[in-house]
Amino acid sequence: MASHDHGRTARLELLDATLRQWDALVLDSTPDGIVLDRSAFYPGGGGQPPDAGVLLWGGVQTRIVGVRRSAPVDGDLLLIPAEDDPLPPVGTSVRGAVEDQRRTALMRTHSALHLLGGVVLRDFGALATGGNMEPLSARIDFNLPEIPADFKEQIGQACAVEVEADRRIDVRVLPREEAYALPNLIGTETDLLPPGLREVRIVDIVGLDLQADGGTHVASTRQIGGIEVVKVENKGKANRRLRIRLT
Repeated sequence: MASHDHGRTARLELLDATLRQWDALVLDSTPDGIVLDRSAFYPGGGGQPPDAGVLLWGGVQTRIVGVRRSAPVDGDLLLIPAEDDPLPPVGTSVRGAVEDQRRTALMRTHSALHLLGGVVLRDFGALATGGNMEPLSARIDFNLPEIPADFKEQIGQACAVEVEADRRIDVRVLPREEAYALPNLIGTETDLLPPGLREVRIVDIVGLDLQADGGTHVASTRQIGGIEVVKVENKGKANRRLRIRLT
């Protein structure tokens, strides 16, 4: 995902992942979803779950329990209100607030997965085949037919070195043709970018990992914190699943 807009909503979290509060105008409001002209709620995607938080208006609050897109490409960004919470009328000025602890944990976890993917590709030449995350825990699968007996320890040590290196994590948007000219742009075995996407958002752990990605990330590897490789599982003849926990 490259665009900083989704439907009628300007995506503020893509411009500043540290933003937690902002002012906005309600464009649509139903129990099925609230549409704002500006939002920093991440809608989910790429394995990263959606944000939660609140809208403050008129002395009351509306809890936001999820976010979804009304259509994959050009649809509106729908903020899902908690059942029975009041709905701000169309035209209302609201104050949006993302739940900070959850978002920050997800940013750390998402960046940890990119770091892990970069380490495994560099050290073992393997691409990811899938993954998922929750705040401070995640799994990622790799096509690795054979691994050494101390694979878990090797990966844990390499991740610790990369966290301590405090590598910068940059985000930029490139035209599709220019992005695809970059080496190892797609960090998975399957290219999941929509064919009609004209611009590609790039997340770059400088010197380690470069991926097309639409999620939110911390600014450097040291901000990820500790990465514990909890378990390595066999999930088929060549598939290895790594489970991690952040400390």
